[in-house]
Amino acid sequence: MQALANIHEQALSHWKEQNILHEKIVVSAKPLTAEEAIGKPDDLDYPIQQGKEHLMEATFNGYKGQAFTGSRGTFSGTLADIAALPLTDDFNRAIFVATLNAVGCAYDNTTNTIHCKDNEPKECAKQLREYIQKKYGKCRITIIGFQPMMTEALQSDFEVRLVDLDPNNIGQVKRGVMVEGKESTNEAIAWADLLLITGTTLANNSIDLFLTDKPVIFYGTTIAGAAPYMNWERFCPMSK
Repeated sequence: MQALANIHEQALSHWKEQNILHEKIVVSAKPLTAEEAIGKPDDLDYPIQQGKEHLMEATFNGYKGQAFTGSRGTFSGTLADIAALPLTDDFNRAIFVATLNAVGCAYDNTTNTIHCKDNEPKECAKQLREYIQKKYGKCRITIIGFQPMMTEALQSDFEVRLVDLDPNNIGQVKRGVMVEGKESTNEAIAWADLLLITGTTLANNSIDLFLTDKPVIFYGTTIAGAAPYMNWERFCPMSK
């Protein structure tokens, strides 16, 4: 929990400095439906459409932040209440991460905290391919977390490996790439020149596994608020 604990400590300190920790501010969170989260894309193989994950949304003074999680539920409380939650389960971590994103949007100019919708993920994937080509050149990429459009866009121009936790995906060819399971993680990391990591790893607390000496790009809205604290590279151009 090293990275998450570090972020939590920095956030708590920052909220105290801003004198907002004990204000009577209510943070509410609810799991969004698939359509609320990503609209109606042409493709139907996003994990949230399969019910494999949910998008938790926190609202803080009208600003919103999100976090992908495997948990469902709602929560209301002050920032002090949320800061006091033990980050020992997926639900509490999702509440904290979504809140971090919403507060960052309200006070710290954190941007792109709301998931893109409809066919915007396809445009995101196109831009990602171009971004990696320009910055990293020809390289071997290990993707952690199945994202359909990114996988398809990258496999056509790069050597790609894909690691996912969904047992229904493991051993299957998805968007031109064979999906490997958790047991392949270390070897796939060692093989790669560049790691493309879902921000959901922050909410499920597996993120420390991927903080190696390899270049890392995190993608998605989940990690919007944490990335500036930790100086992590994040790619999420189509989010709001």
